[in-house]
Amino acid sequence: MDDFKRMAIFATVVQQGSMSAAARTLGMTPSAVSQQVRQLERDGGVTLMHRTTRQLTLTDAGQRFYAECARMVDAASNARAELQAELQKPSGELRISSTVGFARHIAPALGPLLAAYPQLRMQLLVDDAQIDLTSARIDLAIRYGNLPDSQWVARPLGAMHWWPCASPQWIEAHGEPASLQDLLTASWLGLPASIEFQGLQVRIPSPRPGSRAVDEHVLPLAPRIASNNQLALLQMCEAGLGIALLGSMDVQDALSAGRLVRLCRHWDFGRAGGLPIWAVTAQRNMQPAKVRLALAHLSQYLNDVPGVFHNR
Repeated sequence: MDDFKRMAIFATVVQQGSMSAAARTLGMTPSAVSQQVRQLERDGGVTLMHRTTRQLTLTDAGQRFYAECARMVDAASNARAELQAELQKPSGELRISSTVGFARHIAPALGPLLAAYPQLRMQLLVDDAQIDLTSARIDLAIRYGNLPDSQWVARPLGAMHWWPCASPQWIEAHGEPASLQDLLTASWLGLPASIEFQGLQVRIPSPRPGSRAVDEHVLPLAPRIASNNQLALLQMCEAGLGIALLGSMDVQDALSAGRLVRLCRHWDFGRAGGLPIWAVTAQRNMQPAKVRLALAHLSQYLNDVPGVFHNR
């Protein structure tokens, strides 16, 4: 590395025309610049320049050596410019990992970014399993819930609340639940017990006027139909196969279209505060422009999505 430094100093001396001018450019003393050039000559066993009080003159060896040193300095300058461009303007490939349920939001969230920068490419890996960011070369991952400790950096994008829902035909056949007992005896759709169902968490506000007390319950439910995929549960719920606890962001279209009905609206379900939505990256600082802008677009998009809640 010392040789590269000395070669860059030598190139600067030639370009500036004197040791003192090179020293001012490099923030060094003239004697330090001279020492570095003399060390290059000692290591190479050749004289690179003739020095007088008035001027510096390159030898034939010095002229050839300078041409290669100048190319090296130009290459380093170009490499530095590429890094700056990477930080300032998105380009290359943006690799994103998303859960199956969130994947449908990628296009509307990042479509404007891709349209604004045609040189930016995107590869989307859709999997409910947590992909290792390093081995898969992931720039940005969307994840839900409580994250395990890791070296990754997680930024909150919002949270979903859990809403119990059923189809109009199911409600017509079985009636809308009005009590905890009704929920206990209903036909449920849910994740397998090994994944989630430790019991349905329910918080019911106190009926006393002015009271802020909340009664908390855990109902030991056993889903009649289980799936490890939330999208499949949503589809089975729309088909009238039972009640499902679904994410507030996921059910907006079905609720608006009347395919589903939200049940027990005044009760809170699942973990207090809802299910966090995270953007996970490998590092916090010095993010490439493609990652920095993707984070900004995702955050802006989720600010306007119904069913996503933010702690303001």
